[in-house]
Amino acid sequence: MIDGKTQLYGFFAHPAQHSLSPLMYNTTFAQQQMNAVYLAFDFTADLATAVASMRALNFGGANLSMPFKAQVLPLLDDIAPEAKVIGAVNTIVNRNGRLIGHSTDGPGFFAGLAQQGQQFIGAHLTILGAGGAGLAIIAAAGQAGITSIDVFKRRNGTYASVAAKLDEIMAATNVTIHLHDYAAVTELTSAIRHSDLLVNATNIGMGASVALPLPLAVLNQITPTTVVSDVIYFPKETAFLKAARQLGCPTYNGLPMLIQQGVLAFKLWTGAEMPLQEVTQALEQQLY
Repeated sequence: MIDGKTQLYGFFAHPAQHSLSPLMYNTTFAQQQMNAVYLAFDFTADLATAVASMRALNFGGANLSMPFKAQVLPLLDDIAPEAKVIGAVNTIVNRNGRLIGHSTDGPGFFAGLAQQGQQFIGAHLTILGAGGAGLAIIAAAGQAGITSIDVFKRRNGTYASVAAKLDEIMAATNVTIHLHDYAAVTELTSAIRHSDLLVNATNIGMGASVALPLPLAVLNQITPTTVVSDVIYFPKETAFLKAARQLGCPTYNGLPMLIQQGVLAFKLWTGAEMPLQEVTQALEQQLY
């Protein structure tokens, strides 16, 4: 029951109504018998006022998604190293009025795979896309044991800025990173053949789409020992994952990443553990 002592947490994004975060965290609060509630706030402007309200109303913390992950940086009191290196924050912790920004997406991605028994010491990663999710995964790859990464991105207006950001990540993590034009099919094919982990970090294949994020002829070059992951969690199996599974590869969708980034955020906020079984069951029932 909500009362005068209920601790408030929030999600700042546009759009926000589709988010599964309220279900994930409110299930957690109920299971842990915590007097707290998590709400989604959908807006497009005046992020500064929303962040200031966290101090004024004593929010316990918040999550952010598009378009606020980078915009929020100058509004915070401190930024954790993993968020600084990618220039984006998805989790804010309120420590007695001091707002600290974190990025749990990348560590959450690898924690989700580790939960499935997948380890990547000395491994090579090929990742498709270098947006927010892609950069977070790239920045966290070194801590997961990955030593080299091939990144494939469309050569559009952000190509040069992404190249500069990848240079920063490489300097900070000592992981060898090569950026390629998505259209360089020969380079993509070579990278696929030598990958221990292949990740689709684009939105290609989301929802009802049956599109692939790379040509099927290239995808067919992967070996059954390659772990294949998609950051998309709806549908449960994208066309990309289905094709990889049919080639004998272990495949994982984006739900473990969603849950594990939440596990890390919840730990930062409360110091407590998220009840994984109950949260996973609630999300799967909602999604599938």
